[in-house]
Amino acid sequence: MKLGIDIGSVTAKVVVLDGADNVIETRYTRTRGQPVETTLAILEDILARYSPDRFTVAAATGTGGELIADLLGIPFVNEITAQATGTAQFHPTVKTILEIGGEDSKLIVLGEESAGTSVKVTDFAINGACAAGTGSFLDQQASRMGIPIEQFGDIALKSEQPPRVAGRCSVFAKTDMIHLQQVGTPVPDIIAGLCFAMVRNFKGQVIRGRNLNTPVSFQGGVAANKGIRRAVLEVLQLGEAELIIPEHFAVLGALGAALVTAAGGDGAVQ
Repeated sequence: MKLGIDIGSVTAKVVVLDGADNVIETRYTRTRGQPVETTLAILEDILARYSPDRFTVAAATGTGGELIADLLGIPFVNEITAQATGTAQFHPTVKTILEIGGEDSKLIVLGEESAGTSVKVTDFAINGACAAGTGSFLDQQASRMGIPIEQFGDIALKSEQPPRVAGRCSVFAKTDMIHLQQVGTPVPDIIAGLCFAMVRNFKGQVIRGRNLNTPVSFQGGVAANKGIRRAVLEVLQLGEAELIIPEHFAVLGALGAALVTAAGGDGAVQ
């Protein structure tokens, strides 16, 4: 069996694969400022149900991956390579990856010959220090409005005419939201406006004028948000058939880390 770990800024992801690379179990847990403790608790639970002797491969990736890799004595895999490999394993036709997590967002462009663990990354881009184009941006606004983030997407889909909301800065977005609330804008419209603002920010700050070869995979925890999915289609002018939401969209980094290591790779971006 194989074990993949992906520790991001907000969540810890763990994947268990069998010998044929089928996904047996996935875990996606908010770390709440305790990434190591959260990850170790997940691993303790998994190893209580599967004998440690059954795991022939274990690897880590993500912003907190190097720390846990050092603690456990396992390989660390670059997160660009991990995301690309995890995607190519299940969707070998994908040409472009959009990955949006808690505080990180990425664009990854794959070469024509990419497939399985043989992945060639021809270009990539990562967001800057501001989290306005990430999941934390949505979390902040959901908390301010008193709406569970899990309901954000469904509520956003009720909007027919999303208003323009500033998305390049969370402070400006808050100002726009207050104004919209003061003038009686329906809540679904405000939420949809935030979703579109976030995707416009991603387009301007990460994609930066690049042409997106299709199919495009949208992954990371934010891909669960149906409002963001709708905004991705409209803002990036993609057809339904051109956008893929992988089944394991939230844990592809962890999955890819295990596959790269099992194949004997060092995790460097190729």
